Amino acid sequence: MVTLNHKNNDEKSFGPEDEKDKKKVKAVALLSGGLDSSLAVRMMLDQGVDVEAIAIKTPFCDFDCGKGCGHKVKEVATELGIRLQTVYFGDEYLKMLKNPKYGYGSGMNPCIDCRGMMYNAAKKHMEKINADFIVTGEVLGQRPMSQNHRSFDIIENETNTQGKILRPLSAKHLPITEIEKEGLVNRKNLKNIKGRSRKIQLSLANKYEIIDPPNAAGGCLLTDPMFSKRVKDLYKHEKNVPTINDIELLKIGRHFRLNADCKLIVGRNESENFMVDSLYENSDWILYAKDYAGPVGLLRGENIETDEKLITISAKIILRYADVPKDKESVVKIKTKNFEYEISTVPFKDQEISSFRI
Repeated sequence: MVTLNHKNNDEKSFGPEDEKDKKKVKAVALLSGGLDSSLAVRMMLDQGVDVEAIAIKTPFCDFDCGKGCGHKVKEVATELGIRLQTVYFGDEYLKMLKNPKYGYGSGMNPCIDCRGMMYNAAKKHMEKINADFIVTGEVLGQRPMSQNHRSFDIIENETNTQGKILRPLSAKHLPITEIEKEGLVNRKNLKNIKGRSRKIQLSLANKYEIIDPPNAAGGCLLTDPMFSKRVKDLYKHEKNVPTINDIELLKIGRHFRLNADCKLIVGRNESENFMVDSLYENSDWILYAKDYAGPVGLLRGENIETDEKLITISAKIILRYADVPKDKESVVKIKTKNFEYEISTVPFKDQEISSFRI
């Protein structure tokens, strides 16, 4: 729900009107490509603030390839006429995800810890370019875990950015910042948006003539129930921190947990079969039906070569999704880095597969 708070008559107005002789105000924006961060930047540009943006890219929110957020943030930065730097969180993000200090949201989303990493990246860039503050498109009450008074305080304290964060869309629901007190921006031109309604944002989009405004940039894959289940399974069974390759495999195919040390990923179409092949590592096993169209399977884990049962189960799963006779044996081709061979078996029935499916 959006709440509108009318400014009290006795509320002090802070603004830059009498600060014209100062150096140009500069800010670093966390730009997601969604509507809210775009509006926050436009509001700063309206006040004459020089804005540079950073976009955060993680293995779970790839804004350029269509997985995750799905927003082309570079195009947004170009439309805004601002510089953009992309910061990639890779292995350090996967390490954090194993045991986030502030826990998970509804899925495997470590929103507070993730946001802290973003703030630190923005702070680093702010110091590099000698900017005055950081601007975000956060809206109070829009995200249950990370966009509330407590979380804002935690993240600022953890990143030592107290007084350096401006949230223009919800500023009038938040304490007056040093940024406003110092006259770097004019508080009266900031907004009082609160909650999950997008009515005011869409009105602002219309004001700025934004055609086909994007949705909120909330496409983190870690909030998706099915994907979160796969991530949870991976972290439960992986002795070390998972790799980027492990995460990329989670985004495609059907997944089957064969035992504590081994899983099978099965492509669902030609495109995914190609991706399964491309993510092959030297210790993996590749399986496919020899004489029929069907999926490519990737078997990953430990001690596979000593467990014939694992190979047989994997072959039966592969045949279940191949165009083979369902009541006769068919041949499955098996390849590793060092050798290849064939086995014949019958496909699993649906009820036989269910206990392995992740």
